Amino acid sequence: MTTAYVIVTVVGAFMAAFSAASIFFRAKWVVRPLADYGVPRTWWTPLGVAKAAGALGLIAGLWVPVLGVAAGIGLVLYFTGAVITVLRAHWPSHVAFPLMYLAPVAASLVLGFAA
Repeated sequence: MTTAYVIVTVVGAFMAAFSAASIFFRAKWVVRPLADYGVPRTWWTPLGVAKAAGALGLIAGLWVPVLGVAAGIGLVLYFTGAVITVLRAHWPSHVAFPLMYLAPVAASLVLGFAA
């Protein structure tokens, strides 16, 4: 396990956890776009739970690698879905936001397999 892997994984986990908390606390800068994209309000809490579980899984993966891989794959799929949702809602200027969260998770997976 390299230092770069640990740092990138912790950053990815922190970002996913922050994103989950933003949904749980209904931060306007998060829930307003979700409504604009057409994401049903009933999905918001489950989406936050998915991100929180992914964040915990990334951290647990530092000790149990299979958990980190599963969490990383889940978060990559989640944020890829977010990119698709933003594009389908015709908000291409907002694509950078889910990509920003996707990047460290994807990098964590790459670094984990490269080690």
